[in-house]
Amino acid sequence: MMDTQVDRELLEKIADMLGKPVGAFNIRKDCGCDGRESTEHIKIDNRADGKSGIDIHVLDGTVGETCHIPVIITKPGIQETVYNDFYIGENCDVEIVAGCGIHNCGDQESRHDGIHTFHVGRNSKVHYSEKHYGEGDGKGGKVFNPRTIVYLEEGASIQMDTVQIRGVDSTKRDTKIVCADGSEAVITERLLTHGNQTAESNMEIDLEGKDSKCRVISRSVAQDTSSQVFNPRVVGDAKCFGHVQCDSIIMGDAKIRSIPEIIANCTEAQLIHEAAIGKIAGDQLLKLETLGLTEEEAEDCILKGFLA
Repeated sequence: MMDTQVDRELLEKIADMLGKPVGAFNIRKDCGCDGRESTEHIKIDNRADGKSGIDIHVLDGTVGETCHIPVIITKPGIQETVYNDFYIGENCDVEIVAGCGIHNCGDQESRHDGIHTFHVGRNSKVHYSEKHYGEGDGKGGKVFNPRTIVYLEEGASIQMDTVQIRGVDSTKRDTKIVCADGSEAVITERLLTHGNQTAESNMEIDLEGKDSKCRVISRSVAQDTSSQVFNPRVVGDAKCFGHVQCDSIIMGDAKIRSIPEIIANCTEAQLIHEAAIGKIAGDQLLKLETLGLTEEEAEDCILKGFLA
């Protein structure tokens, strides 16, 4: 486990791992398991249906535990689709740390498509974080196509923090969340593209239950000739509240499309969307430059603060 310096650096970038994690974990490397450990309350097993991936069972009443499930690819030419299913019991409060890093120094494309399905029990809370990162000086692409499906039972909640750091040549992210009575979904997405990279993020949140809530916050930066498409869709089928906020900074010759959609099928659905795309304000740059920063340093400082 974590045999090389590349392994260790990737795991630190995508999962903040320094050595063996505390609690349950499953580390996937180059299409195989590189380490696994269950705990008394969190069980990790191979899938019974023969598909590549794992089943994670969190027992009722589990509180304060963390489960790490990072993926790293260190060879060119690897293309995999992995299915991970999470079964969260009732009255839980747990953290799931995912993420994928690709180190590709070859000429063949490396790709990871992760399909995660969450079944979150009554009155349970889940904090799910996922980082994507690519590196390597080869010509082969680093590609991620994640799909996340969440079913929230009555009173359940999920907080999703998704980050694309750097180096990802192409990504298509699909997210679907179904909310029962009194449940809540909070999604924070941060995305950076550069060069000629492409990124597409599609979300659908179905507020089916009475007093269900959702909040989507997307912040993105597109540099050089990269392009981005963001398409969040919130459907209110009952008395509910939904808020979508999309803020983007565009630089160079980049292109950004933001297409928020809200649909109300009930007179008591309250849905809001906001979207803004713009460049870095000149007065912000000037202020930082008067403090001694170069223009490049000032830009970098502003972008880091915007994506924090």
